[in-house]
Amino acid sequence: MKLTRLAREAHDDVNPRINAVIEIYEDAETVACAGGGLFHGVPFLRKDVGATEAGRLEEKGSRLFIGYRPNTDSFFFRRARAAGLRTIGRTTTSELGMSGMTESVLNGITANPWDLERSAGGSSGGSAAAVAAGIAPIAHGNDGGGSIRVPAAWCGLVGLNPSRGRISGGPNQQDAYFGCTRQFVLCRTVRDVAAALDVFSGPHPGDPFIIVQPNRPYVEELSRPTGTLTVGVARTKWGAVNLDPEVQHAVESTATLLEEMGHMVTDIEAPYESIEYTRMMLAGLSSSASSLEDAARAMGRTINADTLEPINLKLYEYGRNSQGRIQSVEEVSRRMRFRVGEAINAFDILLTPTMPTVALPHGSIYSTINPTLSAEEFSEANAALYQYTAVFNVTGQPSVSLPLAQNVNGLPIGIQIVGRFGDEATLVRVSRDLEEARPWSRRRPRVRAGHTQAVLI
Repeated sequence: MKLTRLAREAHDDVNPRINAVIEIYEDAETVACAGGGLFHGVPFLRKDVGATEAGRLEEKGSRLFIGYRPNTDSFFFRRARAAGLRTIGRTTTSELGMSGMTESVLNGITANPWDLERSAGGSSGGSAAAVAAGIAPIAHGNDGGGSIRVPAAWCGLVGLNPSRGRISGGPNQQDAYFGCTRQFVLCRTVRDVAAALDVFSGPHPGDPFIIVQPNRPYVEELSRPTGTLTVGVARTKWGAVNLDPEVQHAVESTATLLEEMGHMVTDIEAPYESIEYTRMMLAGLSSSASSLEDAARAMGRTINADTLEPINLKLYEYGRNSQGRIQSVEEVSRRMRFRVGEAINAFDILLTPTMPTVALPHGSIYSTINPTLSAEEFSEANAALYQYTAVFNVTGQPSVSLPLAQNVNGLPIGIQIVGRFGDEATLVRVSRDLEEARPWSRRRPRVRAGHTQAVLI
Protein backbone atom coordinates (compact mmCIF):
# COMPACT_ATOMS: atom_id res chain seq x y z
CA MET A 1 0.00 0.00 0.00
CA LYS A 2 2.91 2.36 0.62
CA LEU A 3 4.05 2.01 -3.00
CA THR A 4 0.52 2.78 -4.18
CA ARG A 5 0.37 5.87 -1.98
CA LEU A 6 3.68 7.06 -3.43
CA ALA A 7 2.35 6.49 -6.94
CA ARG A 8 -0.75 8.55 -6.13
CA GLU A 9 1.46 11.35 -4.80
CA ALA A 10 3.63 11.20 -7.93
CA HIS A 11 0.49 11.36 -10.06
CA ASP A 12 -0.73 14.45 -8.20
CA ASP A 13 2.69 16.05 -8.66
CA VAL A 14 3.27 15.58 -12.40
CA ASN A 15 0.05 14.51 -14.11
CA PRO A 16 -1.38 18.05 -14.35
CA ARG A 17 1.60 18.87 -16.59
CA ILE A 18 1.72 15.77 -18.79
CA ASN A 19 -1.91 14.50 -18.82
CA ALA A 20 -0.89 10.85 -18.95
CA VAL A 21 -3.29 9.27 -16.46
CA ILE A 22 -7.06 9.52 -16.91
CA GLU A 23 -7.86 8.28 -13.44
CA ILE A 24 -6.32 6.77 -10.35
CA TYR A 25 -8.88 4.35 -8.95
CA GLU A 26 -10.58 5.47 -5.76
CA ASP A 27 -9.86 2.04 -4.33
CA ALA A 28 -6.28 1.90 -5.64
CA GLU A 29 -4.78 1.19 -2.22
CA THR A 30 -6.99 -1.86 -1.74
CA VAL A 31 -6.96 -3.32 -5.26
CA ALA A 32 -6.50 -7.07 -5.09
CA CYS A 33 -3.20 -8.63 -6.10
CA ALA A 34 -1.30 -11.76 -5.14
CA GLY A 35 0.61 -11.86 -1.89
CA GLY A 36 3.87 -12.63 -3.68
CA GLY A 37 5.16 -12.82 -7.23
CA LEU A 38 7.92 -11.18 -9.26
CA PHE A 39 6.24 -7.77 -8.98
CA HIS A 40 4.75 -8.01 -5.48
CA GLY A 41 3.00 -4.74 -4.65
CA VAL A 42 4.36 -2.80 -7.66
CA PRO A 43 1.92 -0.13 -8.95
CA PHE A 44 0.76 -0.82 -12.51
CA LEU A 45 -1.26 1.24 -14.98
CA ARG A 46 -3.61 0.06 -17.74
CA LYS A 47 -3.80 1.65 -21.16
CA ASP A 48 -7.40 2.64 -21.87
CA VAL A 49 -7.77 0.31 -24.84
CA GLY A 50 -6.92 -3.36 -25.26
CA ALA A 51 -6.65 -5.77 -22.34
CA THR A 52 -9.59 -5.35 -19.96
CA GLU A 53 -10.39 -5.30 -16.26
CA ALA A 54 -13.94 -6.42 -15.51
CA GLY A 55 -16.11 -3.57 -14.26
CA ARG A 56 -13.52 -0.84 -14.84
CA LEU A 57 -14.07 1.94 -17.36
CA GLU A 58 -12.41 1.38 -20.74
CA GLU A 59 -13.42 4.26 -23.01
CA LYS A 60 -10.77 3.71 -25.70
CA GLY A 61 -10.05 7.43 -25.93
CA SER A 62 -13.34 7.87 -27.75
CA ARG A 63 -16.63 9.63 -27.14
CA LEU A 64 -18.28 6.62 -28.76
CA PHE A 65 -17.30 4.51 -25.74
CA ILE A 66 -17.94 6.94 -22.87
CA GLY A 67 -19.11 4.92 -19.88
CA TYR A 68 -18.15 1.52 -21.32
CA ARG A 69 -17.31 -1.10 -18.69
CA PRO A 70 -16.31 -4.56 -19.94
CA ASN A 71 -17.60 -7.52 -17.97
CA THR A 72 -14.57 -9.75 -18.58
CA ASP A 73 -11.07 -9.82 -17.11
CA SER A 74 -8.46 -10.36 -19.79
CA PHE A 75 -5.94 -13.15 -19.27
CA PHE A 76 -3.31 -10.37 -19.31
CA PHE A 77 -4.66 -8.73 -16.15
CA ARG A 78 -5.31 -12.05 -14.46
CA ARG A 79 -1.60 -12.75 -14.90
CA ALA A 80 -0.73 -9.24 -13.72
CA ARG A 81 -2.59 -9.80 -10.45
CA ALA A 82 -1.06 -13.24 -9.97
CA ALA A 83 2.42 -11.68 -10.32
CA GLY A 84 1.67 -9.17 -7.57
CA LEU A 85 1.14 -6.14 -9.80
CA ARG A 86 -1.41 -3.72 -8.37
CA THR A 87 -3.32 -2.00 -11.19
CA ILE A 88 -4.16 1.44 -9.84
CA GLY A 89 -5.51 3.38 -12.81
CA ARG A 90 -5.77 3.88 -16.57
CA THR A 91 -3.74 5.91 -19.03
CA THR A 92 -4.48 7.96 -22.12
CA THR A 93 -4.46 6.69 -25.67
CA SER A 94 -5.25 8.07 -29.07
CA GLU A 95 -8.84 7.39 -30.11
CA LEU A 96 -9.23 3.64 -30.66
CA GLY A 97 -5.42 3.39 -30.61
CA MET A 98 -5.36 4.54 -34.23
CA SER A 99 -2.59 7.16 -34.02
CA GLY A 100 1.00 7.31 -32.85
CA MET A 101 0.22 10.68 -31.26
CA THR A 102 -1.66 10.45 -27.96
CA GLU A 103 -4.16 13.24 -28.55
CA SER A 104 -7.92 12.86 -28.30
CA VAL A 105 -11.03 15.00 -28.12
CA LEU A 106 -12.12 13.00 -25.08
CA ASN A 107 -8.97 13.25 -22.96
CA GLY A 108 -6.83 15.99 -24.51
CA ILE A 109 -3.13 15.98 -25.38
CA THR A 110 -0.55 13.89 -23.54
CA ALA A 111 2.77 15.73 -23.28
CA ASN A 112 6.24 14.23 -23.41
CA PRO A 113 8.01 14.60 -20.04
CA TRP A 114 11.25 15.40 -21.88
CA ASP A 115 9.67 18.35 -23.73
CA LEU A 116 6.08 19.33 -22.99
CA GLU A 117 5.65 20.81 -26.47
CA ARG A 118 6.26 17.42 -28.07
CA SER A 119 4.31 14.19 -28.36
CA ALA A 120 4.81 11.28 -26.01
CA GLY A 121 4.13 9.04 -29.00
CA GLY A 122 1.33 6.56 -29.18
CA SER A 123 -0.88 4.96 -29.00
CA SER A 124 0.47 3.89 -25.59
CA GLY A 125 1.66 7.44 -24.96
CA GLY A 126 -0.10 7.83 -21.63
CA SER A 127 1.59 4.74 -20.21
CA ALA A 128 4.97 5.84 -21.57
CA ALA A 129 4.69 9.37 -20.20
CA ALA A 130 3.55 8.05 -16.81
CA VAL A 131 6.52 5.70 -16.50
CA ALA A 132 9.01 8.28 -17.77
CA ALA A 133 7.67 10.85 -15.29
CA GLY A 134 7.89 8.43 -12.37
CA ILE A 135 4.22 7.82 -11.62
CA ALA A 136 4.71 4.05 -11.92
CA PRO A 137 7.75 1.93 -12.82
CA ILE A 138 5.86 -0.20 -15.36
CA ALA A 139 2.65 0.15 -17.34
CA HIS A 140 0.51 -1.80 -19.77
CA GLY A 141 0.60 -1.06 -23.48
CA ASN A 142 -0.25 -2.75 -26.73
CA ASP A 143 1.31 -2.61 -30.16
CA GLY A 144 -0.40 -3.02 -33.53
CA GLY A 145 2.08 -0.99 -35.61
CA GLY A 146 4.52 0.47 -33.12
CA SER A 147 2.30 1.58 -30.24
CA ILE A 148 4.67 0.30 -27.54
CA ARG A 149 7.97 0.94 -29.31
CA VAL A 150 7.17 4.45 -30.61
CA PRO A 151 6.38 5.99 -27.20
CA ALA A 152 9.25 4.02 -25.66
CA ALA A 153 11.61 5.60 -28.20
CA TRP A 154 10.29 9.13 -27.67
CA CYS A 155 10.06 8.90 -23.86
CA GLY A 156 13.39 7.18 -23.21
CA LEU A 157 12.03 3.78 -22.13
CA VAL A 158 12.39 0.11 -22.93
CA GLY A 159 9.48 -1.13 -25.03
CA LEU A 160 9.21 -4.71 -26.27
CA ASN A 161 6.65 -5.97 -28.76
CA PRO A 162 6.65 -9.76 -28.29
CA SER A 163 6.29 -12.40 -30.98
CA ARG A 164 2.83 -13.08 -32.32
CA GLY A 165 1.28 -15.59 -29.93
CA ARG A 166 3.73 -15.04 -27.07
CA ILE A 167 1.13 -13.16 -24.99
CA SER A 168 -2.44 -14.43 -25.09
CA GLY A 169 -5.07 -11.85 -26.04
CA GLY A 170 -7.82 -13.99 -24.54
CA PRO A 171 -10.48 -14.52 -23.73
CA ASN A 172 -11.89 -11.97 -26.18
CA GLN A 173 -9.01 -10.65 -28.31
CA GLN A 174 -6.95 -13.64 -29.38
CA ASP A 175 -4.61 -12.80 -32.28
CA ALA A 176 -6.21 -9.37 -32.63
CA TYR A 177 -6.33 -7.38 -35.87
CA PHE A 178 -5.17 -10.16 -38.17
CA GLY A 179 -2.40 -11.10 -35.73
CA CYS A 180 -0.76 -7.69 -35.73
CA THR A 181 -1.62 -6.50 -32.21
CA ARG A 182 0.04 -7.75 -29.03
CA GLN A 183 -0.27 -6.76 -25.35
CA PHE A 184 2.78 -6.05 -23.20
CA VAL A 185 4.42 -3.35 -21.06
CA LEU A 186 6.63 -0.27 -21.05
CA CYS A 187 9.34 0.03 -18.39
CA ARG A 188 12.82 1.41 -17.71
CA THR A 189 15.11 -1.64 -17.62
CA VAL A 190 15.87 -4.81 -19.54
CA ARG A 191 15.60 -6.73 -16.25
CA ASP A 192 11.97 -5.65 -15.90
CA VAL A 193 11.26 -6.64 -19.52
CA ALA A 194 12.63 -10.12 -18.86
CA ALA A 195 10.57 -10.46 -15.68
CA ALA A 196 7.45 -9.24 -17.50
CA LEU A 197 7.97 -11.84 -20.21
CA ASP A 198 7.98 -14.51 -17.52
CA VAL A 199 4.79 -13.10 -16.03
CA PHE A 200 2.72 -12.58 -19.16
CA SER A 201 3.94 -15.29 -21.55
CA GLY A 202 2.10 -18.52 -22.06
CA PRO A 203 -0.83 -19.97 -24.00
CA HIS A 204 -4.42 -20.19 -22.85
CA PRO A 205 -7.34 -22.34 -24.05
CA GLY A 206 -8.84 -20.84 -27.17
CA ASP A 207 -5.64 -19.33 -28.52
CA PRO A 208 -5.39 -20.05 -32.27
CA PHE A 209 -1.92 -21.56 -31.99
CA ILE A 210 0.84 -22.20 -29.46
CA ILE A 211 4.16 -20.52 -30.18
CA VAL A 212 7.45 -22.27 -29.35
CA GLN A 213 7.96 -22.01 -25.60
CA PRO A 214 11.18 -20.71 -23.99
CA ASN A 215 13.86 -23.12 -22.82
CA ARG A 216 14.15 -21.39 -19.45
CA PRO A 217 12.74 -18.35 -17.60
CA TYR A 218 13.65 -15.13 -19.35
CA VAL A 219 15.20 -13.71 -16.19
CA GLU A 220 17.74 -16.52 -16.41
CA GLU A 221 18.76 -15.27 -19.86
CA LEU A 222 20.15 -12.19 -18.12
CA SER A 223 23.06 -14.29 -16.79
CA ARG A 224 23.73 -16.28 -19.96
CA PRO A 225 26.24 -15.43 -22.73
CA THR A 226 24.96 -13.89 -25.94
CA GLY A 227 27.30 -15.69 -28.32
CA THR A 228 28.25 -14.32 -31.73
CA LEU A 229 25.35 -12.94 -33.77
CA THR A 230 24.88 -12.00 -37.40
CA VAL A 231 23.42 -8.49 -37.41
CA GLY A 232 21.63 -6.76 -40.28
CA VAL A 233 21.85 -2.96 -39.96
CA ALA A 234 19.37 -0.52 -41.51
CA ARG A 235 21.32 2.64 -42.31
CA THR A 236 18.83 3.93 -44.88
CA LYS A 237 15.19 4.96 -44.77
CA TRP A 238 12.49 2.34 -45.31
CA GLY A 239 9.73 4.83 -46.13
CA ALA A 240 9.04 8.34 -47.35
CA VAL A 241 10.04 10.10 -44.11
CA ASN A 242 13.75 10.95 -44.09
CA LEU A 243 16.06 9.74 -41.35
CA ASP A 244 17.26 12.46 -38.97
CA PRO A 245 21.06 12.70 -39.11
CA GLU A 246 21.27 12.33 -35.32
CA VAL A 247 19.12 9.19 -35.44
CA GLN A 248 21.30 7.78 -38.22
CA HIS A 249 24.41 8.53 -36.16
CA ALA A 250 22.89 6.64 -33.22
CA VAL A 251 22.30 3.59 -35.42
CA GLU A 252 25.85 3.71 -36.77
CA SER A 253 27.30 4.10 -33.29
CA THR A 254 25.29 1.11 -32.04
CA ALA A 255 26.41 -0.94 -35.05
CA THR A 256 30.02 -0.13 -34.22
CA LEU A 257 29.44 -1.15 -30.60
CA LEU A 258 27.99 -4.49 -31.68
CA GLU A 259 31.01 -5.06 -33.90
CA GLU A 260 33.29 -4.31 -30.97
CA MET A 261 31.37 -6.93 -28.98
CA GLY A 262 32.36 -9.48 -31.63
CA HIS A 263 29.17 -9.68 -33.69
CA MET A 264 29.16 -9.83 -37.48
CA VAL A 265 27.53 -6.70 -38.89
CA THR A 266 26.18 -6.30 -42.44
CA ASP A 267 24.15 -3.49 -43.99
CA ILE A 268 20.66 -4.31 -45.27
CA GLU A 269 18.31 -2.50 -47.59
CA ALA A 270 14.61 -2.01 -46.95
CA PRO A 271 13.02 -5.50 -47.02
CA TYR A 272 9.63 -4.20 -48.16
CA GLU A 273 7.88 -1.16 -49.64
CA SER A 274 5.68 0.92 -47.36
CA ILE A 275 2.87 0.86 -49.95
CA GLU A 276 2.44 -2.83 -49.07
CA TYR A 277 1.60 -1.93 -45.49
CA THR A 278 -0.72 0.87 -46.64
CA ARG A 279 -2.66 -1.58 -48.81
CA MET A 280 -3.02 -4.00 -45.92
CA MET A 281 -4.32 -1.30 -43.58
CA LEU A 282 -6.82 0.04 -46.10
CA ALA A 283 -8.05 -3.46 -46.90
CA GLY A 284 -8.69 -4.06 -43.21
CA LEU A 285 -10.89 -0.99 -42.76
CA SER A 286 -14.01 -2.82 -43.96
CA SER A 287 -13.74 -5.25 -41.03
CA SER A 288 -13.00 -2.36 -38.65
CA ALA A 289 -16.07 -0.46 -39.84
CA SER A 290 -18.30 -3.46 -39.21
CA SER A 291 -16.88 -3.87 -35.70
CA LEU A 292 -17.45 -0.17 -34.95
CA GLU A 293 -21.07 -0.42 -36.06
CA ASP A 294 -21.61 -3.36 -33.72
CA ALA A 295 -20.02 -1.42 -30.87
CA ALA A 296 -22.11 1.69 -31.58
CA ARG A 297 -25.33 -0.35 -31.45
CA ALA A 298 -24.24 -1.90 -28.16
CA MET A 299 -23.52 1.57 -26.73
CA GLY A 300 -26.80 2.97 -28.09
CA ARG A 301 -24.94 5.63 -30.06
CA THR A 302 -24.60 6.75 -33.67
CA ILE A 303 -21.31 7.00 -35.52
CA ASN A 304 -20.90 10.62 -36.57
CA ALA A 305 -18.74 13.70 -35.96
CA ASP A 306 -19.98 13.86 -32.36
CA THR A 307 -18.72 10.38 -31.52
CA LEU A 308 -15.64 9.91 -33.73
CA GLU A 309 -12.69 12.19 -34.43
CA PRO A 310 -12.21 13.53 -37.98
CA ILE A 311 -9.67 10.99 -39.23
CA ASN A 312 -11.33 7.99 -37.59
CA LEU A 313 -14.65 9.04 -39.11
CA LYS A 314 -12.99 9.14 -42.53
CA LEU A 315 -11.42 5.73 -41.95
CA TYR A 316 -14.81 4.36 -40.90
CA GLU A 317 -16.52 5.79 -43.98
CA TYR A 318 -13.78 4.44 -46.24
CA GLY A 319 -14.20 0.96 -44.74
CA ARG A 320 -17.99 1.07 -44.87
CA ASN A 321 -17.92 2.03 -48.56
CA SER A 322 -15.08 -0.24 -49.63
CA GLN A 323 -15.25 -3.75 -50.98
CA GLY A 324 -12.42 -4.91 -48.73
CA ARG A 325 -12.46 -8.55 -47.70
CA ILE A 326 -10.66 -10.41 -44.95
CA GLN A 327 -9.16 -12.65 -47.62
CA SER A 328 -7.46 -9.67 -49.28
CA VAL A 329 -5.93 -8.55 -45.95
CA GLU A 330 -4.63 -12.04 -45.34
CA GLU A 331 -3.16 -12.30 -48.83
CA VAL A 332 -1.39 -8.92 -48.67
CA SER A 333 0.04 -9.79 -45.25
CA ARG A 334 1.08 -13.26 -46.44
CA ARG A 335 3.02 -11.79 -49.36
CA MET A 336 4.60 -9.18 -47.10
CA ARG A 337 5.67 -11.78 -44.52
CA PHE A 338 7.22 -13.95 -47.22
CA ARG A 339 9.11 -11.09 -48.85
CA VAL A 340 10.49 -9.78 -45.55
CA GLY A 341 11.27 -13.28 -44.31
CA GLU A 342 13.39 -14.06 -47.35
CA ALA A 343 15.20 -10.72 -47.14
CA ILE A 344 16.27 -11.01 -43.50
CA ASN A 345 16.56 -14.77 -43.01
CA ALA A 346 20.36 -14.70 -42.86
CA PHE A 347 20.42 -12.55 -39.71
CA ASP A 348 20.01 -13.44 -36.05
CA ILE A 349 18.95 -9.88 -35.24
CA LEU A 350 18.31 -6.62 -37.07
CA LEU A 351 19.41 -3.17 -35.89
CA THR A 352 17.20 -0.28 -37.02
CA PRO A 353 16.05 3.09 -35.77
CA THR A 354 12.80 2.75 -33.87
CA MET A 355 11.61 6.02 -35.40
CA PRO A 356 13.18 8.14 -38.13
CA THR A 357 12.84 11.28 -35.97
CA VAL A 358 12.84 12.34 -32.34
CA ALA A 359 9.49 13.22 -30.77
CA LEU A 360 7.36 15.45 -33.00
CA PRO A 361 5.46 18.56 -31.88
CA HIS A 362 1.79 18.21 -30.99
CA GLY A 363 -0.88 18.63 -33.66
CA SER A 364 0.89 16.97 -36.57
CA ILE A 365 -0.80 15.37 -39.55
CA TYR A 366 -0.40 12.01 -37.78
CA SER A 367 -3.03 12.90 -35.17
CA THR A 368 -6.59 11.65 -35.64
CA ILE A 369 -7.81 15.06 -34.41
CA ASN A 370 -6.19 16.81 -37.37
CA PRO A 371 -8.77 16.79 -40.21
CA THR A 372 -6.29 17.63 -42.99
CA LEU A 373 -5.80 14.24 -44.64
CA SER A 374 -8.08 11.76 -46.37
CA ALA A 375 -8.27 8.14 -45.20
CA GLU A 376 -5.82 7.09 -47.90
CA GLU A 377 -3.42 9.95 -47.15
CA PHE A 378 -3.49 9.25 -43.41
CA SER A 379 -2.74 5.57 -44.00
CA GLU A 380 0.14 6.46 -46.33
CA ALA A 381 1.54 8.96 -43.82
CA ASN A 382 1.41 6.38 -41.03
CA ALA A 383 3.20 3.80 -43.17
CA ALA A 384 5.91 6.36 -43.90
CA LEU A 385 6.44 7.48 -40.30
CA TYR A 386 6.29 4.02 -38.69
CA GLN A 387 8.45 2.54 -41.44
CA TYR A 388 10.67 0.50 -39.09
CA THR A 389 8.03 -0.75 -36.64
CA ALA A 390 4.78 -1.74 -38.37
CA VAL A 391 6.43 -4.26 -40.71
CA PHE A 392 7.32 -6.48 -37.74
CA ASN A 393 3.75 -6.46 -36.49
CA VAL A 394 2.89 -8.08 -39.80
CA THR A 395 5.75 -10.61 -39.74
CA GLY A 396 5.09 -11.43 -36.08
CA GLN A 397 8.71 -11.07 -35.00
CA PRO A 398 9.70 -9.75 -31.56
CA SER A 399 11.32 -6.32 -31.45
CA VAL A 400 12.47 -4.01 -28.69
CA SER A 401 13.18 -0.29 -28.56
CA LEU A 402 16.11 0.68 -26.31
CA PRO A 403 16.89 4.27 -25.22
CA LEU A 404 20.52 4.12 -26.34
CA ALA A 405 21.02 7.72 -27.47
CA GLN A 406 19.90 11.33 -27.22
CA ASN A 407 20.00 14.22 -29.64
CA VAL A 408 21.82 17.49 -29.06
CA ASN A 409 18.80 18.84 -27.15
CA GLY A 410 18.62 15.82 -24.87
CA LEU A 411 15.60 14.19 -26.51
CA PRO A 412 15.66 10.37 -26.41
CA ILE A 413 16.50 8.34 -29.52
CA GLY A 414 15.25 4.78 -29.55
CA ILE A 415 17.18 1.99 -31.28
CA GLN A 416 15.21 -1.08 -32.35
CA ILE A 417 16.53 -4.64 -32.15
CA VAL A 418 14.47 -7.24 -34.03
CA GLY A 419 14.77 -10.96 -33.35
CA ARG A 420 13.78 -14.14 -35.12
CA PHE A 421 10.20 -15.27 -34.63
CA GLY A 422 9.80 -16.77 -31.16
CA ASP A 423 13.30 -15.77 -30.02
CA GLU A 424 12.78 -13.18 -27.30
CA ALA A 425 15.64 -14.85 -25.41
CA THR A 426 18.25 -13.48 -27.79
CA LEU A 427 16.66 -10.03 -27.57
CA VAL A 428 16.90 -10.15 -23.77
CA ARG A 429 20.59 -11.09 -23.86
CA VAL A 430 21.71 -8.56 -26.45
CA SER A 431 19.58 -5.84 -24.86
CA ARG A 432 21.29 -6.57 -21.54
CA ASP A 433 24.68 -6.20 -23.23
CA LEU A 434 23.74 -2.85 -24.76
CA GLU A 435 22.28 -1.56 -21.49
CA GLU A 436 25.49 -2.46 -19.68
CA ALA A 437 27.65 -0.84 -22.37
CA ARG A 438 25.56 2.34 -22.63
CA PRO A 439 23.51 2.66 -19.44
CA TRP A 440 20.58 5.03 -19.41
CA SER A 441 19.37 4.68 -15.82
CA ARG A 442 20.65 8.10 -14.68
CA ARG A 443 18.97 10.08 -17.43
CA ARG A 444 15.90 11.95 -16.29
CA PRO A 445 13.29 13.93 -18.22
CA ARG A 446 12.50 17.56 -17.50
CA VAL A 447 9.25 16.57 -15.76
CA ARG A 448 9.58 13.79 -13.22
CA ALA A 449 7.98 13.26 -9.84
CA GLY A 450 10.04 15.05 -7.22
CA HIS A 451 12.19 16.79 -9.84
CA THR A 452 11.76 19.82 -12.09
CA GLN A 453 14.73 19.71 -14.47
CA ALA A 454 16.36 16.97 -16.49
CA VAL A 455 19.67 15.46 -15.50
CA LEU A 456 21.35 14.23 -18.69
CA ILE A 457 24.29 11.87 -18.34
